Amino acid sequence: MSESPHTTAHAGTTGPDRPELRNALQEIVDSGITGVHLRVQDERGRWAGSAGVAELGAHAEPPADGHVRIGSNTKTFTATLVLQLVAEGKVELDVPAAVYLPGYGLDERITVRMLLQHTSGVFNFTGEHYEDGTVAPGIPSTISGKEWVDNRFHTYRPEELARLALSRPARFEPGTDWSYSNTNYVLARLLVEKVTGRSCAEVTQQRIVRPLGLSGTVVPGASPEIPRPYAHAYYRYEDAGRQETVDVTRHNPSWISAGGDMISTTQDLHTFISALAGGRLLPAPLLAEMAKPHPKSGFGLGLRVQETGPGGDTLLFHNGGAAGHAALMYSTSDGSKTLTASLNYVDDAALSLAGAFLKAQDRLVREVFCGEGTGPAGEATEPAQPAS
Repeated sequence: MSESPHTTAHAGTTGPDRPELRNALQEIVDSGITGVHLRVQDERGRWAGSAGVAELGAHAEPPADGHVRIGSNTKTFTATLVLQLVAEGKVELDVPAAVYLPGYGLDERITVRMLLQHTSGVFNFTGEHYEDGTVAPGIPSTISGKEWVDNRFHTYRPEELARLALSRPARFEPGTDWSYSNTNYVLARLLVEKVTGRSCAEVTQQRIVRPLGLSGTVVPGASPEIPRPYAHAYYRYEDAGRQETVDVTRHNPSWISAGGDMISTTQDLHTFISALAGGRLLPAPLLAEMAKPHPKSGFGLGLRVQETGPGGDTLLFHNGGAAGHAALMYSTSDGSKTLTASLNYVDDAALSLAGAFLKAQDRLVREVFCGEGTGPAGEATEPAQPAS
């Protein structure tokens, strides 16, 4: 499959003319991202637009409100479920997670809060990246090249992923540091299922998807399908000394589980993050806990927090990307102003588009929340690893 030059398609924009946003989308495509769809709601009204292409070798732009695998934005949904159970007195944040998850051999010092804030120290089952550049591999993931491609329809059970991770040495003593680990959210998923007696997919539907009317949001489990319309996702890998590019829009997302398996749209992500920040999903004290940043990472409980500068907005956000799809999800602290975006690109084991992805985040945040040329660069980032 050949990779065609990027084109632009701004004719599909809706809302007031926003040349600065159209230019930002074009710059993102020019940086190597295959396609992008952006949705903004702010004091100037609602705006949506696309650039690039939905499929390599074709000309159509990414569809308005197309479905996208949202990666680690899934974690915000999962954290919200856990905090709703806290609000109902069924879970306590500062109680050992082992109380709710007996039989896994969890360190008794690891609390529910530590899982949600990535301070547990548990091994990341998709692979650990260390400061010296070394990687301790986990299951085949998008940092694994051909091995992930060959295994992309394999089904993993969340219990299997949790036990694998907990069989490996911890990264640090619980509560003493911060490190992003997909395992934390697989354990959070298992906690939700243990406490409610139902699957996390069912609980998400009952508590979030149906009440908010998120018609394009799916918790796919082990299904490789993605609803139409969608932009295509790609993965590049080496096979017998040759570079191959394969369409991976369809793959079994059980390999990432609640670390990043959900599918949604930019409209649904807008509705969700606006409702969450606006206090419609959690009582104020727990929303405040969720938005309380860890001093090292800026990560709260399933959300990150970013200040846009003196006199600017406080942003609540999460982003996620893996296997050629990515999503951005930002809101001001009152839910009144949002930015959501979906991206499609050619992923690879070297994460070669990670830099372009992070620059895309930064550029869009500056344009929507700060104005061009202001605001902190580089804070809207996550570790370069699967589903983050």
